[in-house]
Amino acid sequence: MRTINLYDAKTHLSALVSEALQGAEVVLARSGKPLVRLVPVEERKPGDAFGMDRGLVKIAPDFDQTPADFVDYT
Repeated sequence: MRTINLYDAKTHLSALVSEALQGAEVVLARSGKPLVRLVPVEERKPGDAFGMDRGLVKIAPDFDQTPADFVDYT
C-alpha cells in the first residue's frame, strides 16, 4: 500500500492513477491521515442494468386483498 499526501498527489496524479490501474493500492492522505483510496472503476455488465427483469415478475390480481383465513387478525 502506498500512501501519499494530497499536496504531492496533485503533481503526480497521472502516475498514481496508472499505479492504481495496474493493481497497486494507492491511498491519498492529509497530514498523514488516510482519506481516500484510488481504485479502478469496474465496468458494468449488461445484465446489471436497471429493469433487466422486466416482464419476469407477475403480481396476482388479488395481491392486496386480505386472505380469508387472516380476516380475524385485521
